[in-house]
Amino acid sequence: MTALTHASGAPRARKKTQIFCASTLYGVATLAAALDSDCFEPADRRILLISNNATTPETTPAPDEMPGFERLRGRFDQVLSWNETISPFHPGGWAPRQDDVLLWERYLRLLWGLGDDEVELAVESIQVNPSLALTQLFPGAPVDVYADGLMSYGPTRSKLDPLVGTRIRRLLHLDLVPGLRPLLLTEFDVEPQLVPTEAFTAVLAELAEDPSAAQDLPELQAPALLLGQYLSALDILTGEEEEQLHVTMLRGAAELGHRTVVFKPHPTAPARWSRMLEKEAGELGVELTVLDSPVLAEVLYQRMRPALVVGCFSTALLTASALYGLPVARTGTEVLLERLSPYQNSNRIPVTIVDALLPELTDEAAVTGWSPASRKEVAQRLTGLVTAVGYAMQAQIYPSLRPEAEQYLSTRLDAQTWRYFKRRRLTSLALPGAIPSQLAFLPRNATVRRVARRARAVQRRIVKKKAAFG
Repeated sequence: MTALTHASGAPRARKKTQIFCASTLYGVATLAAALDSDCFEPADRRILLISNNATTPETTPAPDEMPGFERLRGRFDQVLSWNETISPFHPGGWAPRQDDVLLWERYLRLLWGLGDDEVELAVESIQVNPSLALTQLFPGAPVDVYADGLMSYGPTRSKLDPLVGTRIRRLLHLDLVPGLRPLLLTEFDVEPQLVPTEAFTAVLAELAEDPSAAQDLPELQAPALLLGQYLSALDILTGEEEEQLHVTMLRGAAELGHRTVVFKPHPTAPARWSRMLEKEAGELGVELTVLDSPVLAEVLYQRMRPALVVGCFSTALLTASALYGLPVARTGTEVLLERLSPYQNSNRIPVTIVDALLPELTDEAAVTGWSPASRKEVAQRLTGLVTAVGYAMQAQIYPSLRPEAEQYLSTRLDAQTWRYFKRRRLTSLALPGAIPSQLAFLPRNATVRRVARRARAVQRRIVKKKAAFG
């Protein structure tokens, strides 16, 4: 597309439009904090593109429909809906065909009034749609990726097309685990950049002050707060197992002496979960409040100042401890470390971090005596672990991490750290710990691994045949 010119014939500078894609209110808050901190250069126009990625968007509030959003709207010149743009397709399942990219770019420039503007993109979860689709539709646009959760500390979940990866300038992230450096996108030498904590907490304070965010909240002080995640939707747990996980949270809080408990369910969780909790609370003699309002957990932290925050591996556990200094406890992480499949599941790093850093709910001494680790302690305890797990997850994307992974596994693998690894995964990568020490004399080469895989396959077929014929 040729540059426009003045009547004098001199080239006219193109306008700059920044498009910020967000699927959660937490993500919008992260972008607002980044803008307040001048993490983005000035632009002629800033568009907030909202994507509702819920399984059933028609019945789930989009981020711009959630309490408190109006406080953040002023950072942007315009708010648009990605769902409406690509209707009737779902944002998580649609991407343009390669031959249609030019047509779609022209359509979006016309629809959104972009003209020949220079476009810059800020997206989340670059490996999947809708972020990946948007970067493909503007093939000449530089890209900033912002992270609103613990997954930024893990590896890129799949190999990115270099035509996308080489356009990424930086990774904006919150300092949720002080002392730990994100691994995401380092295969493209993308540098991480912190969004200042003070700016983010100031934005969250705005949300907490909004009348719409507080109107349906109970007037409670210092309750135990339970965080639901809806893990059955991710096929990690069954619905019944997740119900039991919430009951375990409630029982653990009660055993620690908390008589007032608030349960914040996932926005898309079924109502029957809260009914089961209510029954259990009655038997335990606990006053239980189930929140119906889809407010951020961070709003509750400010308005209620929970005496304890309990969850499985929610990012909100880390914001509670790192940003608000609240006591936290985890439960269910050991089961999830065992269940996550395949090993490359992108939730593995968040579960690993929470399991390694936070106290187990049933350990009263650990919960009552816990305090956030210093940056130095985090670096010592987590850096090697996250590197080793990250390499085991995506060895083909991060081959340079192998020496560090081997060093960790050969020196730090014990009864406590084995839970973060799978022997089969270590075997397939010929890493330390793959085989018992008494068999360590076997050469670690491709032939041995191939023979081992064939032997296991034959063994599985024999077992199946025996089962079939009784």
